Amino acid sequence: MAVPEANPEGAEHPDCSGADRAIREHLPWLRSVVWSRLRDPEAVDDVVQEVLLAYAKHRPEELNGQLAPWLYRVAIRQCLLHRRRQGRWSRRQQEAQRRQIARWEQQHRQSPDPVRWLVDQERQELVRQAVEQLPDRDAQVVLLKYGQGWSYQQIAEHLGVSVSSVESRLHRARRRLRRLLAGAVNPSDE
Repeated sequence: MAVPEANPEGAEHPDCSGADRAIREHLPWLRSVVWSRLRDPEAVDDVVQEVLLAYAKHRPEELNGQLAPWLYRVAIRQCLLHRRRQGRWSRRQQEAQRRQIARWEQQHRQSPDPVRWLVDQERQELVRQAVEQLPDRDAQVVLLKYGQGWSYQQIAEHLGVSVSSVESRLHRARRRLRRLLAGAVNPSDE
């Protein structure tokens, strides 16, 4: 499999310095080294970019002909760092997926009865419809408090009001929700 070509934007410029020309001469084999380690075109681009950033930051002109070994060491180090980042990201994804599966299993273990599940679903739908009927200001406070789990202080800072104002809005919103839900559950429906 061939190494993906470098971006053509990096073409030789007549006004580039000798150091820049030297680094451009090393790019093809450098990309091959990175490709042999990662086998992913996007990863190769990312790692080569990190190597070029390290070169620009340190400008190792004092290496006296030892630029190639320095570039190689930096490229290998950047490949290792890239793999570590990918491993951490993959572990976080797996952990999130494991937690989601555990939540799903817990929900279904708690309500194995299909009738109970149906009642829970209907209750959630009734609450959703009741929240939609609330005025926007009340619905916003309810959703921030119970949907996002925010504290009164966080809501107050977000809305630019006092904590006592948030408490009164939330109290009023809960009272309206209770009335709406009480009206939705009509005894004659049973």
